[in-house]
Amino acid sequence: MRRSQTLVLLVALLTLSHDARAQPKLPMIGFMGQGTASAEGQRAAAFVQRLRELGWIEGQNVAIEFRWAEGRSERSAEIASEFVKLKVDVIATVGTPQVLAAKQATSSVPIVSAAMGDPVGTGLVPNLARPGGNVTGLSAQAPDLAGKRLELLREAVPGLQRLGLAGNVENPLIILELRELETAGRALGLHVVTAELRRAEDIAPAIDALKDRADALYVAQDLLTVTNRHRINILALGARLPVMHASRENIDAGGLMSYGPSYPVLFRRAADYVDKILRGTKASELPIEQPTTFELVVNATTAKALGLTIPPTLLARADEVIE
Repeated sequence: MRRSQTLVLLVALLTLSHDARAQPKLPMIGFMGQGTASAEGQRAAAFVQRLRELGWIEGQNVAIEFRWAEGRSERSAEIASEFVKLKVDVIATVGTPQVLAAKQATSSVPIVSAAMGDPVGTGLVPNLARPGGNVTGLSAQAPDLAGKRLELLREAVPGLQRLGLAGNVENPLIILELRELETAGRALGLHVVTAELRRAEDIAPAIDALKDRADALYVAQDLLTVTNRHRINILALGARLPVMHASRENIDAGGLMSYGPSYPVLFRRAADYVDKILRGTKASELPIEQPTTFELVVNATTAKALGLTIPPTLLARADEVIE
């Protein structure tokens, strides 16, 4: 190579290096999804859209690193560690196990969760008004809503006497919810049978075992059950078990009914938290909110397949009936 060409190349490389150093580092958000990109696309889209409304444009003034746990709890720990190495400015996620994984990976990076079932009961924060530490966001009130869901399920299934419960007992929140459900079910005069789940392979035998022991099934929602919602609903339909879920995404997947907060709405609100943190507010200073609106969704197609007639009074109260 000629000397002149070498000098030109060196100047070009030095210029590029200078430009790279001159460009300010964009604030970085680490987004940890529970399942897969396709399964949680609506949640992520709601989060990104709200950020745009608040002035944060991906690739322009903020970077977002998306990672997906794909229904595996060990993957959440891996993602949290990766985010710490990437030096993200805030971690956005959903679900108690994901928050626990992130909290174990870092005590300094702010963690915003779109939904935590019972952040105080599971030890994530000392109280909702002053969470302290690096965890904040929203509570989905999972244990608090258990009794209401059972009342709705009993109304939808006339003659309900035997209630099947299924939930991931590796999740501390789900243990709390199952206990609340057992208490609420017995208070309603129901015979309660609980099927403990720990992995996807437990789902089929659990539902098969409940087939002749329950008149309906309540599925406690977390990473494991959301990821396997199609399988759960198909197996439950085959076992002639009407299923109550916590959110409408499970009803789109064939469940009978759900009652709970809207997750896209929760993710929009989580974006508000991220916005405040990126602008300088400490996570410890942001009170954890509880949802104020809940939606009742009924799948009339599933009801028909089960030979179940949903009372008109219940259908009239539903926010949406899927035909």
